[in-house]
Amino acid sequence: MSKVAIVTGSAGGLGKGIAERLCKDGFKVVLHDINEALLNETVSEFKHKNFNVIGVKGDVSIREDQFNLVKTAVEHFDHIDVFVNNAGIESVSPFLEITEEQLNRLFKINVNGVVFGTQAAAEQLIKQGTKGKIINACSIAGHESYEMLGTYSATKHAVKSFTHSAAKELAKHKIRVNAYCPGVAKTKMWDRIDEEMVKYSDDLKPGEAFEKFSSGIALKRFQTPEDVADLVSFLASDQSDYITGQTIITDGGLVYR
Repeated sequence: MSKVAIVTGSAGGLGKGIAERLCKDGFKVVLHDINEALLNETVSEFKHKNFNVIGVKGDVSIREDQFNLVKTAVEHFDHIDVFVNNAGIESVSPFLEITEEQLNRLFKINVNGVVFGTQAAAEQLIKQGTKGKIINACSIAGHESYEMLGTYSATKHAVKSFTHSAAKELAKHKIRVNAYCPGVAKTKMWDRIDEEMVKYSDDLKPGEAFEKFSSGIALKRFQTPEDVADLVSFLASDQSDYITGQTIITDGGLVYR
């Protein structure tokens, strides 16, 4: 029986790379995003590649949407095996300028979304009585807090904590909970970070913030979606069955913990 995976925030960026890799691994995949137009494009692209996918529009910060996502997956594919809490957003600002709106928005999406996704997936896996994998998007910012990225770093530290506690509580149900922690990737998210960093600095020119962050990578190149997808592929496979509660860094040698 083919395995089924759900990947939130998978219309573009790292999420799309993860979803495509899982398709190549033989999974039936539920693509998900809040951007319906981009989601439909990705669904069409994947179907053109003969991948077995469906698309579900939703907002991870709304608990009902997360449970509906799992419900829709089961209606189409009968069961689930893997849930990837990939969706997330960033924010750049000096610490003294962090606003209530910024805090609420980032925590709602990056943290609440992971909690609600984990709850929805776990409820279904327990109902099925089968083992399963819940895989969360953490970050190197979940291991080291960065200037100008204080709120984002705080949300990723929270994801790391929830990954640990969920793994402990769900182990008795044969559910493994882990997280992948990407570094510096040339994605639209990093383009936005770079653009915002320039606004707050008299010294940086466009592109230089990205270069500054990536210059310390030991393997001397920035990250690709495939690098992250390789780790998620392993965590979604049977080969990772003895791993739970881990937040694994995949950054080419930048943060050492």
